[in-house]
Order: sequence, then structure tokens, then C-alpha cells
Amino acid sequence: MSLNREEKAVVIEEVSAELAKAQSVIIAEYRGLDVAAVTVLRKQARESGVYLRVLKNTLVRRAVAGSPFEALSSHMSGPLMYAVSQDPVSAAKVLAGFAKTNDKLVIAGGALPNNVLDIEGVKALATMPSREELLAKLMGTMQAPVTQFVRTLNEVPTKFVRGLAAVRDQKEAA
Repeated sequence: MSLNREEKAVVIEEVSAELAKAQSVIIAEYRGLDVAAVTVLRKQARESGVYLRVLKNTLVRRAVAGSPFEALSSHMSGPLMYAVSQDPVSAAKVLAGFAKTNDKLVIAGGALPNNVLDIEGVKALATMPSREELLAKLMGTMQAPVTQFVRTLNEVPTKFVRGLAAVRDQKEAA
């Protein structure tokens, strides 16, 4: 069913709004996927905070015009699925993970703001840790010296108490 002019404008506006917040856009060819597989993929995307849609390429070309993802329009041909995310790696992780188990989903490329990625670039992006993982590692690294300092300060009174207990035990035994 084709869209009328107003419906197309609404779709372009929606995609433009998503692209304004986006840190990555990944495109994949979905030819041959059945409805059940696409439903599973959409569920995974929703859980990861990824905006996943099958859209007409002409509408997406209009939506990316003037955005940092404009260079991606040269890769838009054929039946494509668009994954847009605010986290640079989550869209790549969702599509690459699904493509491992389902060979009919073929990653066609992607983009970071002002940077187009080829298929290998998207796969490399998918192997990177997510923002949350990186923040957890950073916090662990920042917390380690403080934790060690507290352990060292705590060791002084602990040794003193152990020494007193040893003296007490020695006097009781004598």
C-alpha cells in the first residue's frame, strides 16, 4: 500500500527526529526473512533501545539530507532495514548478532556521524564493548586506588588488635 504525501512527510519527519538523536545507523538487507524472524529481531532491537524500521529508500534519503549521515545515501539500494541507535555500538551488536544465527540478514553498511562504515567496519563496531561496559570498567579503574587505600588504613588497627589478642592468649597460657 503506497503512502500519500502527508503520510510520507510524517515518516520523513519521524526518521529525521531519530537521526537527530542518533550516534549510529546500520543498514541491512532483509530479503528472504520470514515474519517470525523479523519479529524476533524487532524484539531484540526494542530491548536494546534500537529504532528498527523497514523504510522506502527514497524517504530515508530525504530524511538524511543535511544530517551527519548524508554520505550513507549512496549505499541505499534494494530492500533495506534501518537500525538507528543513540549508543554507537548497540545497533551494530543487534544486527550482527542476529546475522550470525540467520544468514538471510545481510549487513550492507553503516555510518557514524560524518563517517561511513563498510561491512567490516560494522562488524568491528559490533565487537566493541557498549557504553555501559566501558563506564563500568572506568569506574572500577577509578575506584581501585581508593579501595586499596582504605584496606591499607584498615590493616593498621587490625594488626594492633591481633597483637593484643596474641599477648592476652600468651598471658592466659602462662
